[in-house]
Amino acid sequence: MLAKAWFILLTVSMPANIEIKAALKDRAAAITVAEHLGAIGPETFAQEDVFFKTGRGRLKLRIFAPDRGELIRYERPDTAEARCSRYTIAGTSDPYKLLDILSETLERDSTVRKIRTLYLVGQTRIHFDQVEGLGDFMELEVVLREGQAEEDGKRIATALLEKFGIENDQLIAEAYVDLLAASSALVSSRERPAG
Repeated sequence: MLAKAWFILLTVSMPANIEIKAALKDRAAAITVAEHLGAIGPETFAQEDVFFKTGRGRLKLRIFAPDRGELIRYERPDTAEARCSRYTIAGTSDPYKLLDILSETLERDSTVRKIRTLYLVGQTRIHFDQVEGLGDFMELEVVLREGQAEEDGKRIATALLEKFGIENDQLIAEAYVDLLAASSALVSSRERPAG
């Protein structure tokens, strides 16, 4: 089953993938495209990502359920194009205990809550995300095979974007956590009294 691949309770190291993210104008139409591509899925699940401040890269604890989570450390540039992300994942069967330990050790940043619908097309994970406070997005993750060039992954991602009809103004450079922070700052500035 597709879900079992994402919830292995072992330490897993993945060398890299190519990622690109876009705001969706029509979620239903995008899902129809995925289905016409012969995608495997869908698999839908809730995710809560708790981010921690670090000196380099990003660190988040992803909670799926009280007995299932993943600690994820990753590095990628914030650019609105296909970009390489290098990451390491460690699974846990006690995410809330791990959350307590991390919260005592590191400064918490922010939390992103989303409902993710996952499809697989070849070596690409297609995520349709409904992000609390932000809206609907699509994220492509081309999982690079050992020895596969980044440029090859970028070509795969770009070709898929064209099939979905994604335009340049829909592409997103920032992580969801950064978009939420920017949105909160904008709301705060509007609520501040003038003068």
